[in-house]
Amino acid sequence: MESPERITLAGRLRNNFLTGLIICAPLAITIWLTFAFIDWADSWVTPYIPQRYNPQYYFDITIPGLGLLIAMILITLIGFLVKNLIGRSIVNFGESILNRTPLVRTLYKSLKQIFETVLKDQSTSFKKVGLVEFPSPGTWALVFIATEAQGELAHRFNEMGQEMIAVFLPPTPVPTAGFLMFVPKEKLIILDMTPEDAAKLLISGGLIAPEWTPRPVVN
Repeated sequence: MESPERITLAGRLRNNFLTGLIICAPLAITIWLTFAFIDWADSWVTPYIPQRYNPQYYFDITIPGLGLLIAMILITLIGFLVKNLIGRSIVNFGESILNRTPLVRTLYKSLKQIFETVLKDQSTSFKKVGLVEFPSPGTWALVFIATEAQGELAHRFNEMGQEMIAVFLPPTPVPTAGFLMFVPKEKLIILDMTPEDAAKLLISGGLIAPEWTPRPVVN
């Protein structure tokens, strides 16, 4: 019977260091990014606050997050005003000006479409994750399921007698890039994992696999 391999002091110190790094690094990076974002928002908003309304003028101290808080209040107020007729008219007038401006209109339309897709609750984009054989039979790739083929594409596929599903195939470790594919519905394996878990799996290169409990078999 072989005796278990003894770990040297240097090995234990290295393991303890790596364990501490795994715990501390994500926490430190998260805190740093949070404060960096707060400082960035403050640097944009705070200079435009009238002096008499700025608490920093009376208390002579820097209040982190004040600019971010005011920006959130203003954005919420704008969202409330846009819901009525007058606010909607002002927004439509501003959008009509942007739509007549070369270059700017392309950038504005693209950004607006991205934010509407990401932030709208009723959006059905990427609610499911699946597997498809790619790039060759027997090799499987993780995909985000978009929707069934629509419009002319659906008509062309129906002529071929196929029901196709639009999927987004992202690369590792940057899942925001990738390309669109249409695959037969019967060749798509739908998974239980959420798109968030799938993104973690992709970004980590397969190292962070989501926990999964098999569904109970109903007799």
